[in-house]
Amino acid sequence: MREILRVDMSTQQVKREPLPERWKEYGGRALTSAVVFEEVPPNADALGPDNKLVVAPGIFGGTTAPDGGRLSIGAKSPLTGGIKESNTGGQLSHTLARLGVGAIIVEGKAAEGLWALVLEADGSVKLERADEWKGLGNYALAEAIAKTRFKDDRYATASVGPGGERLLSAASIAVTDREMRPNRHAGRGGLGAVMASKGLKAIIASDKGLGMTEHADKDAFNAATKKFGTALHEHPVTGEGLPTYGTQVLTNIINEAGGYPTRNFSAGSFEFAEALSGENMREITMERGGNVKHGCHTGCAIQCSRYWVDKDGHYKTKGMEYESVWSLGGNCGIGDLDAVGDLDRACGDIGVDTIEMGAALAVYMDSGAIAFGDAAAALETLKQVGTDSELGDALGNGAEAVGKKYGVERIPVVKHQAMPAYDPRPIQGIGVTYATSTMGADHTAGYAITANILNVGGAVDPLSPLGQVALSQGLQIATAMLDAMGLCIFVAFAVLDKPEALEAIAGMATAHTGKVWTIDELMLLGKKTLTYERLFNAKAGFTAADDRLPKWMYTEKLPPHDAVFTVPDMELDSVYDFVPETAAGMGIA
Repeated sequence: MREILRVDMSTQQVKREPLPERWKEYGGRALTSAVVFEEVPPNADALGPDNKLVVAPGIFGGTTAPDGGRLSIGAKSPLTGGIKESNTGGQLSHTLARLGVGAIIVEGKAAEGLWALVLEADGSVKLERADEWKGLGNYALAEAIAKTRFKDDRYATASVGPGGERLLSAASIAVTDREMRPNRHAGRGGLGAVMASKGLKAIIASDKGLGMTEHADKDAFNAATKKFGTALHEHPVTGEGLPTYGTQVLTNIINEAGGYPTRNFSAGSFEFAEALSGENMREITMERGGNVKHGCHTGCAIQCSRYWVDKDGHYKTKGMEYESVWSLGGNCGIGDLDAVGDLDRACGDIGVDTIEMGAALAVYMDSGAIAFGDAAAALETLKQVGTDSELGDALGNGAEAVGKKYGVERIPVVKHQAMPAYDPRPIQGIGVTYATSTMGADHTAGYAITANILNVGGAVDPLSPLGQVALSQGLQIATAMLDAMGLCIFVAFAVLDKPEALEAIAGMATAHTGKVWTIDELMLLGKKTLTYERLFNAKAGFTAADDRLPKWMYTEKLPPHDAVFTVPDMELDSVYDFVPETAAGMGIA
C-alpha cells in the first residue's frame, strides 16, 4: 500500500496519509502534477510557504521493470512561474517505493536552520537539524552523510548545494546513484531553490533489508518484463547505440544535421564536435581505465551512463550527458572534454542545472564579457554561482536573467527556461515541443528528434512545418505517461518502433497494480497529466502568447541550412486540443 508522507516544515511535523482514491492510479509525474494542481495556489510565491515540493517514484518504482526507477520531483517553478516536473535517475525512486512511499509532500517553511528528512528501513521518519551542512557542496555533503550512522547502511539521498541555498532559479536537486555519488540531477526549473526555501538540505532514505515491492500477479509481471527487456535489447538505439556511446552518440548526428546550437545559437554546427563526441569520449575513457557503461539506477537495462575520469584515472563526474557537453561545450565554443568535465563537476557540486548554466554562460559570452572558447574564464565565472556575487546570482538565475542584465538580444528561452541542445529552426518538431511544453523549453517533454532526425517511429522532414504538431503532440502525451510509470524516456525508441514494447508496458502495469491497463488507458494517463499542467499554468496567467519561440528564431537564418522556424501559430495552438476547460472534463475530480 502506497502512502503519502506529508512533511510540514513550519511545524516540523511529519504525517502519514493513505494515498487518496482519486490518485491511486498515479505515480511519478502524474502524481506530482496532480498534487501541485490541487494543493498549490497558482499565484503562490514559488519560494514561499504556499508552494509544495513533491517527490514521487513512478508506478514501477521498487520493481524489476527494466529502466523503471526514474523519479519525479514537482512544484511551482521559480524559473518559469508555472508547474514543473523534473525527472531524474539515481536510487531514490526505488528506495522510496520499497518503503511504501507514493509521494513525499514538503510544505510550509522552516522558521530557522537547515533540516534533513530521514527515512529508516524500519519505517520511522523524522526531521533532524542539519545546520552543520550549511554551504556544503553536494559532494562534500555526500561525504558528510557517509560518515554518520548511515556509513554501513544502504541508502539514497536527494540534496541541494550552495545554488539551492542561494535560492537561485537554476538550482538543481542532486540524487545519488548506485555508488552513492550525488551525480544524478533533477536539474530543470529551479526545484533545488524550492527545496532549500523550505529549509530542507537533504532527504536520506534507507531500504536496507527490504525487498522489491509486491505485484498483483508476479508471474505475469515477470513475463511482461522479459518481453519489454527483449524489445529494448533488440532495438538498435537502446540495445547498441546508447549502451556503447551514451547520450553523446548524438553529437556527430545532430552536428551533421545542422541543428547543433553553437556559440549561443548563432550557428548550427560546431567545428570541434568530433572532439566532444561520444565516440571520442568512449576512447578517452577506456584509455584512462574509466567506466564506459553504467546504469544510473538498479534495473537499468540500457546503461547509457558512464563515469568521466581525469588523466590519472580518478573519478571526476558522471559521464557528461549530451545536453551537458553541448551546453558547456559547443554552445560556449569550448571543444575540450576535460574542460567540459570540470564545468560539469562544478555544476553538480554547486547544484545548478547544466543546460541552464551552459546557456547562461553562452549569453554572457555573447555580451563580450569573456570570449567564446575561453574554458578557464568560463570555469572561474561559473564558480561564482552560489557565492555572494552579483554575477554569480545572475548566472544562477538563468540565461534570461543574464541576457537582460548584460544587454544581449539573442536569448534562447521559452517560458523563461533555456533551450536544450537542438536548434528548432532546422529541427522544427523539437521547436513545437519547446514552444508548447508545459515545462518551458524542454526536449524531454516531446522528443521529436525521433522522427525528425533518427527516423524512429517514422520520418518527418525536420526542415518542413508539415506534420510537426501531430508528432510533438503524440510524443508529449506518451512521455507524460512514461514519466508517470517511472520509465526512462529512452525506452520510447523501442516503444515507437516495436508494438510489443508498448504492449509489455501495459502488461507490466496490469500485473503490478491489479488494474487492467490497456494501451488507450496508458495514453489517457498521459493526457490527464498534461491536463493538470495546462490548467495550472492557465490559472497562473499563461496564455497562447507563452507558447511561442523567441521572435528572432522566426527571422534570423541559421547556417548551414539558413533555416527559420515556420510552424504557424494557429497550429501551435492546437497541440493541446484534447485539454478541456476544467479538470472535470477529463474525468478528474
